[in-house]
Amino acid sequence: MLSQPELILAFESSCDETSVAVIKNGDTILSNIIATQINSHKRFGGVVPEVASRHHVEQITEVIDLAMKEAKVTYDDLDAVAVTYGPGLIGSLLIGVTAAKTVAFAHNLPLLPINHIAGHIYAAQLVKPLVYPLLALVVSGGHTELVYMQAAGDFKIIGDTRDDAAGEAYDKIGRVLGINYPAGKEVDRLAHLGQDTFNFPRAMDDSEDLDFSFSGLKSAFINTVHHADQIHETLSREDLATSFQAAVVDVLTHKTLRALHDHPVSQLVVAGGVAANQGLKERLTKELANTDIDLIVPPLRLCGDNAAMIGAAAHVALAKKQFGSLDLSADPGLDFDHA
Repeated sequence: MLSQPELILAFESSCDETSVAVIKNGDTILSNIIATQINSHKRFGGVVPEVASRHHVEQITEVIDLAMKEAKVTYDDLDAVAVTYGPGLIGSLLIGVTAAKTVAFAHNLPLLPINHIAGHIYAAQLVKPLVYPLLALVVSGGHTELVYMQAAGDFKIIGDTRDDAAGEAYDKIGRVLGINYPAGKEVDRLAHLGQDTFNFPRAMDDSEDLDFSFSGLKSAFINTVHHADQIHETLSREDLATSFQAAVVDVLTHKTLRALHDHPVSQLVVAGGVAANQGLKERLTKELANTDIDLIVPPLRLCGDNAAMIGAAAHVALAKKQFGSLDLSADPGLDFDHA
């Protein structure tokens, strides 16, 4: 007799994407519906928490229905409900947590609380099986971390950002360049057209630890542009973007290579929204070309916030019976343990 597939209904609403997915056996996407709010936040140059929360309330029910219909499943088919409960914006997180708890209670299903960053890492599981131990470089708008995983579901931060995350720095310098939020894709495009002529600082590149800092780089970029404006000098947007991205990629790559030296693994997962950056992928691919390390970068549709990655992480949580209760709340400052 054939065993029934494991089906998890997953929710993700940590920031400005309302997403619900149905994941089979932790590695197969039956549906992954994402309602984006980018157009609502563009005019503000970033995410406005109150606006994000309101959109989640408006969209969550429809997104659930679409995910179930596309997956062609009923609630009776499900084995569990999973939800991002942190880190993220408190108002946004609460909408997803409330919706997931409601579904779990109404249909007598176990609830699985999932760390948003674990979801980003487990997006790689939707590409190929993960082999432990592994190293993950998580690079997004809110996080820049090096995470060592000795085993499934075991996360230890070995490198963290001291200030701005890399993705946040991209959005802030994008604003100076007149690029709409989110700026990462356009800065990446411009960076492939210019030259590294400004030699922006590589902060903490030579420090003994594996931590990151991008605040100084952001300030150096902004000061360079403002000074040029004051003396009526026109700077090349392409060269500015190339110089900025070269500084970011240099630091991310150097720290990652040092982490790989200190923590031998066979897989490197690059996760988070900035994992879609072509410059970073090209550099890491080149650096690892003559090694035995397998570089895994999820496709673009799985780099940003989405519920499929939460469902993939939930597969591990379900196996470990890491259930949550119906009094689960959001934890906006949720983090992994540091090594």
